[in-house]
Amino acid sequence: MTKLLYLASQSPRRRQLLTQIGVRHELLLPAADEDSEALEHGIAGEAAAAYVERVTLAKLAAARARLTQRGLPAAPILCADTTVVLGEGADERILGKPADDEDAAHMLEALSGRTHRVLTAVAVVEGPHPAFAPQVVVQQSVVRLRVLASDEIVRYVASGESQGKAGAYAIQSQAGAWIEHIEGSYSGIMGLPLFETAQLLRPLGWQF
Repeated sequence: MTKLLYLASQSPRRRQLLTQIGVRHELLLPAADEDSEALEHGIAGEAAAAYVERVTLAKLAAARARLTQRGLPAAPILCADTTVVLGEGADERILGKPADDEDAAHMLEALSGRTHRVLTAVAVVEGPHPAFAPQVVVQQSVVRLRVLASDEIVRYVASGESQGKAGAYAIQSQAGAWIEHIEGSYSGIMGLPLFETAQLLRPLGWQF
């Protein structure tokens, strides 16, 4: 029987990417009374890499508890989180999901004509039992957007593509036409770096 993985993410892109590499999965999503967005709150002075790893491990811990509470069959669980970062060191600025269209427009204005980093953390645990230790990796890619005109930003935000996306854009959307250069992982920028994900899953029995 094909191995099963629980994906604790609402992202259709992560589902698409797991399917691309042949990983059979089922969703393990928060219940209506779970405040999953609260797990993404930042801590003052926290470095971007530490932030995205912490958030991903918190989501994984919530998913493990969810699996036990629902009495579902044991299976590995995968969580991921992506963030966009402008600047380095003390000047780092984390761009998460925009709060609204105005916030999205401000993010795209900040990214226009500049190079930024996209960090995606992936965490996997073999099962809900406390004896299983989670494994996590943070993948970094570098992206440069061309200079964007104000009307381009307005049209993109109006399309709805910005909402729910770190940095207010999705590389697989029409915003892909703005990208001058990437260095790293295209799938990582989408939200699930496939090389690193495969490396985490191989010890659990998947073959790629």
